[in-house]
Amino acid sequence: MKKVTESVEDYLEAILVLGKHGAEVRSIDVAHALQYSKPSVSVAMKNLRELGYIEVGEGGAIVLTPAGAGIAQSVYERHKLISDWLIYLGVDEQTALRDACKMEHGLSDASYHALKAHISTFMQP
Repeated sequence: MKKVTESVEDYLEAILVLGKHGAEVRSIDVAHALQYSKPSVSVAMKNLRELGYIEVGEGGAIVLTPAGAGIAQSVYERHKLISDWLIYLGVDEQTALRDACKMEHGLSDASYHALKAHISTFMQP
């Protein structure tokens, strides 16, 4: 299986998170969320569509395909675990969110699962 780039992961995660708010997701929403230019996002959406990760409706609404949703959910879960853990350790929320965004991409599956198992023993609801 081909490795998904960090950029693709960021776009897919942003679409997932924006979609959780209930409204249709459009390119302009992604541009604002990621603080990228609209032309850059337009090119990225074309690439994501060609890769089979999103579909774009006639009205411009962006929808994740099952493949895109799987990647987005995996990245989002990593981000959430890492940011929650850093906040639990006393890191301020903004720094934790920023650092989690950097860390979520480079972590191997083995390290992520070990970290998740370890963290879950401390962060029981």
